[in-house]
Amino acid sequence: MKKLVIATRRSRLALWQAEHVKERLEKLHAGLAVELLALSTRGDELLDQRLDKVGGKGLFVKELESALADGRAELAVHSMKDLPAELPPGFVIAAILEREDPRDAFVSSGFSSLKEMPEKAVIGTSSLRRAAQILERYPKLEARLLRGNVETRLAKLDRGEYDAVILAVAGLVRLGLANRIRSRLDPAESLPSPGQGALGIECLAARTDVAALLAPLADAGATACVRAERAVSRVFGGSCTIPLGAFAELKGPQLRLRALVAAADGRRVARADVVGDATQPEALGELAAEDLRRQGALEILK
Repeated sequence: MKKLVIATRRSRLALWQAEHVKERLEKLHAGLAVELLALSTRGDELLDQRLDKVGGKGLFVKELESALADGRAELAVHSMKDLPAELPPGFVIAAILEREDPRDAFVSSGFSSLKEMPEKAVIGTSSLRRAAQILERYPKLEARLLRGNVETRLAKLDRGEYDAVILAVAGLVRLGLANRIRSRLDPAESLPSPGQGALGIECLAARTDVAALLAPLADAGATACVRAERAVSRVFGGSCTIPLGAFAELKGPQLRLRALVAAADGRRVARADVVGDATQPEALGELAAEDLRRQGALEILK
């Protein structure tokens, strides 16, 4: 192959991610030209509504997958946390790249941490997972909807619409905005979203030629961790419509996987913490999900 086209969202972060993959591929395969096809998605356009109310994570990927299906692009680059746990038939994740810091970031002009914030202070987030974990520990704070790309969210914070916002560390680092981070939240305080911090490359399952070009980009450790995390999400529906966190860490030949399911108001939380064979990440994810079910996760979600 002499040319590949990457389908990507138009946000500055999505374009950075696509450019990163483009550079890696062109360096890896001499003579290969890689182009970007920037697309607007419904998830980027519906900025005044909660994603869980209008269709979930799939709103960020449908247009990109359409470009793969009709031949306008050969691959799509995603933040793995934005991908539904179940892909449509005929699509595969051909490579998961090495992972950036997967933690959540606390960003504020007036406070250095959540525990410093006074009663009724307003935290901005679009994530039910983040809001539930904040409200569990700090029930006197107010979690308020915050949508838009990273720059839009920071601008709303700087205008005083929020006292603090919670964003992914990875996105801020990739955009050169790490100086905005006041603190990085320990997973014990804010368990990340499945796949957070990892980039994934999607292509058609039938395009084994494309998959072969992408294979050298895959990171074995990140792949095992993300597969375990996504397995938990898959059991409970695999979208952003539920407050669910999952975070795996490679410990030699084993994986440690922490997962949680919470009520939206943070009043009920089920947690799992399991260890298993790193070569069987999906089995470990299913083990964690079963532990959550025993603790009443399905009742919490109802």
